[in-house]
Amino acid sequence: MIATRDAYGETLAELGAENDKIVALDADLSGSTKTGLFAKKFPERFFNMGIAEANMVGTAAGLASVGKVPFLSTFAIFAAGRAWEQIRQAVAYPKANVKIVATHGGVTVGEDGGSHQSVEDIAIMRAIPNMTVIVPADGEETKGAIRAAAAYKGPVYVRLGRNKVPNVFPAGHRFEIGKGSQLADGTDLTFVTTGLMTAQALIAAERLKAEGISARVLHIGTIKPLDKELVLQAAQETGAIITAEEHSVVGGLGGAVAEFLSEECPTLMKRVGIYDRFGTSGKSEELLKYFGLNAETLVIEAREIVSRKK
Repeated sequence: MIATRDAYGETLAELGAENDKIVALDADLSGSTKTGLFAKKFPERFFNMGIAEANMVGTAAGLASVGKVPFLSTFAIFAAGRAWEQIRQAVAYPKANVKIVATHGGVTVGEDGGSHQSVEDIAIMRAIPNMTVIVPADGEETKGAIRAAAAYKGPVYVRLGRNKVPNVFPAGHRFEIGKGSQLADGTDLTFVTTGLMTAQALIAAERLKAEGISARVLHIGTIKPLDKELVLQAAQETGAIITAEEHSVVGGLGGAVAEFLSEECPTLMKRVGIYDRFGTSGKSEELLKYFGLNAETLVIEAREIVSRKK
């Protein structure tokens, strides 16, 4: 069990030792985003920009223009919300080589409540041209994703969480931008998931097996560009898709999959996520249950969609 933000902090510090062009910027949250690990090792390459997220993005774009590889971090609500215009104009429009790694995405922020729980950030970033959007499932995938982002030339948005999550991938997992992973085979339906919901889908698939329902599990680590080939194959072979994400069903993974399949292969489909509402205050485990972001909900939806197929 490791939080994806912890894996980010460790990997960024490792990358700092390997590449002196990498710099880190933070908006007075380095203890929470874990960029503080980089700051301790490379204080001359770390910039605490204060509570000035828009300025941080502009500064990062300037650093990228002179050959640096800036990683900037803050909470997802501030990165995708407060600094949106600067991300669009200064980073995405000119294709600046800036990596935006936002932590504390989704409702698992917990007691901070709906004002700090970003349930729209994937949709917001996905809508921006030139932006690559990554949502790792666990610590191991995060390590690979951060390394892939550093090597990639262009804007990247990586969404990370606050809480510790179980490992889905083995140590040394190779992450490739734009490629998903099939984690379980199945013939009756396919779970297409991202972030912490991938672990829940694997649990659900095991429970369904005992009921005679065969569920495939696809993890989509890159929301944009979507692994269309993998999703299309699953739709054709299983005939039913359930997406699951710790995010609004509007514009996130579910939206991306629905948009693609509606044009290429209309498929029976259900989106599991947050239905057009803000988060609320509570313990993260309670909130996941409250919003139905768990294996229990996935099992119920799987039974329903298989029944509809028949």
